[in-house]
This record gives sequence, structure tokens and C-alpha cells, in this order.
Amino acid sequence: MPAVAAIAIMLSACGNNDITLKKAFEDHFLIGTAMNGMQISGTDPQALPFIASQFNSVTAENEMKWERIHPEPGVYNFGLADSIVDFAEQNGMKVIGHTLVWHSQTPRWVFQDSLGNQLTRDALLERMREHIHTVVGHYKGRVLGWDVVNEALNEDGTLRNTKWLEIIGEDYIEKAFIFANEADPDAELYYNDYNIEEPAKLAGVIPIIENLQAKGIRIDGVGIQGHWHLDSPDLAIIDESIGLYGALGIKVMITEMEINVLPTPTRFFGAEISNMGAYLDSLNPYVEGLPDSVQMLLTNRYEEVFRILLKHDDLITRVTFWGVHDGYSWKNGWPIPGRTNYPLLFNRDYTPKPAYDAVIREVKKLK
Repeated sequence: MPAVAAIAIMLSACGNNDITLKKAFEDHFLIGTAMNGMQISGTDPQALPFIASQFNSVTAENEMKWERIHPEPGVYNFGLADSIVDFAEQNGMKVIGHTLVWHSQTPRWVFQDSLGNQLTRDALLERMREHIHTVVGHYKGRVLGWDVVNEALNEDGTLRNTKWLEIIGEDYIEKAFIFANEADPDAELYYNDYNIEEPAKLAGVIPIIENLQAKGIRIDGVGIQGHWHLDSPDLAIIDESIGLYGALGIKVMITEMEINVLPTPTRFFGAEISNMGAYLDSLNPYVEGLPDSVQMLLTNRYEEVFRILLKHDDLITRVTFWGVHDGYSWKNGWPIPGRTNYPLLFNRDYTPKPAYDAVIREVKKLK
């Protein structure tokens, strides 16, 4: 029996607990998770029924990124991404497309001609347009919204020096949103980035949004990724940034949420995947399990963060966790490879953590 078709039968494996994340937050915002190829292919038989029971929104962790879905000129691999969309539709879940224009996980050929020479501005714009029209067009009417441009800024709020910027110029962001709107006028269009709750980077995002709005180019929301830590960012910064983005008249989402519990040098805060550090045993202290004292810190942190998110449920439309459980978290391999991290609400055996209970209690206060 195909994995996706078997979901209705498999759901019984999740137990009879009627308190799930999606049920608890149904009056506030969507609750999502990132999905990967292993899950959708059925390699982990627990994954799909669990995802269907707890979440009402899914984001493809990697399967819609350029290197996976469009690996070679003229070649599109829609298979795994299609399966994720099929699964979501069969279970009444919303789908988020991630991501159309990004400096990472984009093949080098995208910026080169057949001889390996750098493309001209017009040629790269046409390549961008063709990719966006093909991918967005393929899922037209089936995807709630797209991360149109991902991580375009440096930490100081200036534009990151990418091939998109170098070859096209600053208006590459405008063009990406124009092409996405052409491809599906009914899909929501987002700018997505990490650390954009921090004042310097926030000050770089706001002009991008305002410029698009001033030119009549549609942007529907901003995604604050939420790659956070036990003691940073400051809760007041998260609180204020949500209000500032909402004041622009756009939707706000927490798109890749997790809370790192491991000691990590501050230069690795954020989510720049090319930024890697060397393994040290001192940076991987919880191989045998998370101590109760750290578990309590994680629980308190999630409780405090969700108190802020629920305060802004008039602005926030979705909160997506970047992984189903700790075993699937990319934080086990980044920014220090080979570590054992515990950043999500569910343990590696799919059991809920105390942080899960704290989050549920927080939303119940509003009933």
C-alpha cells in the first residue's frame, strides 16, 4: 500500500489523545512542520500519521529548493515534492513552498551559460522567471504561500553579496515577487529570513517591504525563521519585531522554529548553512540525554515565546517547527557536525516533552 494512501489506517497508531498542537491552536494560527524525503517515502512508518495528527501545515524542508527540484537545465524533479503536496491535501493541511530565490542550495549552472561564463542580467532574469513560473505554476492553486526570496540580507541589514545581486542588481527581489505573482496570483508571497527580529536586520527588511508596497508589487507576509536559543534573542525584541512588521499591513509567520540547547559560539547564531565549526566534545555535552535542569530551561523558554506569539495572534498566521522531532532536526549537524541536539517539542521516539505540555497550557489560558 502506498505510504500516503495508508494514512487513514495508520492514524490509529497515534493514540486517542485529542489534545494535539493543531487542535489546541485552531483558533489562533496554523501549526506547521518541515517534512523531508525520508518521511514522505515511508521509510519511517511513524512519521506520516504523526504529522497528520499534530500539524495542519507542512513545508518541504529541501524538496522544493532549486538544487532538488531543478537540478539541471531543463530538468525538473517534482516527484517527492508532489508526494508532500498530495499528503497535505489528503489530510486537510496547508502547504508552504520553500524556496524560490536563495543564494544557498542553488546550483552553479543557474548563473552560467553553456560554456561556463557568467550570465548577463537579462539572461539570469529570464532563468529566474522560467524557474518561478514552472515551479509555482506546477503547484498553482495547491500551495498556500511561497517563500519567494530567502535570506537576502547580511546581519547589519545590508543586501547580501550573492550572484543574484551581482548579476541582476538590487531589483532582483522585486523581479522575483513580480514573477511569483504572475505565476499564481492567488498564492501568498513572503520574504523569509533569520535573525530579522534583531534591530539591525529588521531595519534592512522594512525598506524592502515598503519598496515593494510603494511600487505596487505584492508581498503578503514576512517569515521570521525563529532559529532561537535558550537565552537569545531577548524576548522583548521578538515581541517588538512582530508588532513592527504587522504595522506594515502584512502577515507575520514564525517559519523555522526551534530552540537550540547546546553551547554554540555566537558567530554561528542564525542559519547560514555555509558557516560551520569544528567538533569539540565540550560543545556536545548531552549525548546520553538532556539533563532535567536543561529540560526545564527549554520548557520555560518555549512557554515564554508562545506567550508572546499568542499575544500577537491577530498578526501571526502560522508557526512552523523546523523538524518533526529532535532526531530530524538539522541542528544535530549544524553548525557543529555530529552533535545531539534537543530543539523541538517532541523526543526522538515521538513522545512529547514538558515543553509541549507548557505550550498547550499557554494556549489553554486563552480559552
